[in-house]
Amino acid sequence: MPQPTRRSRRKRAAVLQPRPGDGAVPIHSLGVPCLVSKPMEPLVIGLVNNMPDAALRATERQFRGLLAVAARDRPVTLRLFAAPEVPRGQACQAYISVAYESVDQLWEARLDGLIVTGAEPRARLLEDEPFWPVLAKLTDWAEEHTASTIWSCLAAQAAVLRADGIVRQPFGWKLSGVYACTKAADHPITAGLPSRWRAPQTRYNDLPETALTSSGYRILSHLPDAGADMFARQGRSLFLLLQGHPEYDPEALLREYRRDVGRFLRGERSAYPDPMHGYFDGPAEAALNAFRQQAQRTRDPALLERLPEALAGWVPAHDWREPVTQIYANWLSYLAQQKGMAVPELALCGTARLQAGVAAEANCSLEPTA
Repeated sequence: MPQPTRRSRRKRAAVLQPRPGDGAVPIHSLGVPCLVSKPMEPLVIGLVNNMPDAALRATERQFRGLLAVAARDRPVTLRLFAAPEVPRGQACQAYISVAYESVDQLWEARLDGLIVTGAEPRARLLEDEPFWPVLAKLTDWAEEHTASTIWSCLAAQAAVLRADGIVRQPFGWKLSGVYACTKAADHPITAGLPSRWRAPQTRYNDLPETALTSSGYRILSHLPDAGADMFARQGRSLFLLLQGHPEYDPEALLREYRRDVGRFLRGERSAYPDPMHGYFDGPAEAALNAFRQQAQRTRDPALLERLPEALAGWVPAHDWREPVTQIYANWLSYLAQQKGMAVPELALCGTARLQAGVAAEANCSLEPTA
């Protein structure tokens, strides 16, 4: 049965207002003290982390580091939320109980922006996933209570299904690797981006561009051979949806590839994973092809320990870091504007401004509040 769509007309809840106060105060969010005329209230961002156990902490680090660099001179507070509907192992659940808030606490939270990650698919239909009810509720809540929400990968597919009844379509194979993206529209979120950049993708399904545009979504970037990459819809909240994983660190795809190879060697999947597009260099691909032939001849889990040997000397590139930082910087600027924040330039001197990006990732207080 098709899922009902939701186009709420209720007024969005008010966002936090800046605290009153005068006088110059030090700002340490970049690790470089400076003076501004008034204190700035932090942008409060929620992260609902639905990624599987093996990727949970890495995902947390990726978004925290990305937001720290993209924030530049803006103080940002990151609140971490986890949904009990996402299956977890005992060790991961113990970590979540200490470092995360329950998603049930999000419904009363006052957030400026929200990021919702995808999750490892377990069912052919999104409505059959154990976490579908919470993703549907998050879609409804975010429309009413955030200035903007970023939906990542599977979460983007769930959000458009809930909001507009658009059903994802399977590729019939796994889109996996680093692909060229083409800028498709001028928009506040794409300001400062080049006409082309590369970004990681790893998914089995796609959302048809024609279905998206006919429902009011604006395509911001697309893959020449695989459709929409990033798109947006302006309602009560600005929904920014990304089918890929531009937040990934350089080794994230390698960890995923190693996971899939291990599943093949343990007999948990029938086919050996295909090579990742545009990720490994020529020598690494040749070494991995030789490893693949050996693995298919001798399906032994112990072989997985030899995979790093095949990649000796290969260093993954991180050429998508600059464009994704620009995307998130634009998003934070949008949130600040919606909050009514006047954000002055930092009074950085000498090389301090050049070092700010590195200092931000090292020292910004983007810590969980739970």
